[in-house]
Amino acid sequence: MNRRSWLIAAAATVTVTGTSCNRTQKKTIGMIPKGRTHVFWQSVQAGAIAASREAGVDVSWNGPATETDFNGQIQIVDAMINRKVDAICLAPIDKMAMVGVVNRAVDAKIPVIIFDSGIDTDRFSSQIATDNYAAGSLAADRMGEVLGGKGEVVIVAVQPGVASTMARESGFEETLAKKFPGIKIADKRYGNADYAQSLKVAENMLTAHANLSGVFASNESSTAGASQAVKARGTKCKLVGFDSSPQLLDDLRAGVIDSLVAQHPFKMGYESVMAALKVTRGEAVGKIQNIAPLLVTQQNLNDPEVQARLNPDLKKYLP
Repeated sequence: MNRRSWLIAAAATVTVTGTSCNRTQKKTIGMIPKGRTHVFWQSVQAGAIAASREAGVDVSWNGPATETDFNGQIQIVDAMINRKVDAICLAPIDKMAMVGVVNRAVDAKIPVIIFDSGIDTDRFSSQIATDNYAAGSLAADRMGEVLGGKGEVVIVAVQPGVASTMARESGFEETLAKKFPGIKIADKRYGNADYAQSLKVAENMLTAHANLSGVFASNESSTAGASQAVKARGTKCKLVGFDSSPQLLDDLRAGVIDSLVAQHPFKMGYESVMAALKVTRGEAVGKIQNIAPLLVTQQNLNDPEVQARLNPDLKKYLP
């Protein structure tokens, strides 16, 4: 083969190889939840994987072990930035602490989708989350109904600085004050997104306030702790909780929990990945995309709409 022939053959090889790589290269979406242990996050991950399979993108899923470790979450986001992923989906542990790393991502030309919980910057491309204030208001309406508009209640809250649960708690408190002035909030303590701590503060409040009529818990771990405390005491308090897990649904069926405000984590994960993909393609997405909450009771637990939220087929998507 003479030199001219060799050069033509080599050029053809590079062109074919390059075209093939461009055809098969997938976009990578970095997805960072607040934590990894709760069923809620597993459902979000399943929804993200469903979207990735449908759209032909890769999802790189990684989050801190606990929902209080915002420094760990910052390190994970920084690692995604250094990898030059095509987009980042982030559930901020703290609405203020995560602003700097979101700015770094956007400055690096990596679009950011915020999911589950808000953040104190508008530099994100889209936010996909439950309408958390409305969810807290929904819980207050239920509490007002089951207590007949009077009594004392306590709140097992989650953690200061977490936008999603702060909005739920505000929605609950403000709706009670406006619509049910005969119901007084006797106490509010933080479980720090931890089951054991939530159990402890719930037990302490049940001890400190002997005449309680109700308990509101604003996420999965706080509801689990409050449910265990109510069950152990044998109290008649009405517990209105948040999120779901197999144990929480068992407690709902048994009457330990009056009702649960259900999010749609599978849809949240799915829509977050799809929004990220659209942004990378230069397509328009809604800035704020709220997912309506749903009240789950013994009466509607087996309805198809409720089951679709509570029991996505995790085995189909998760290893």
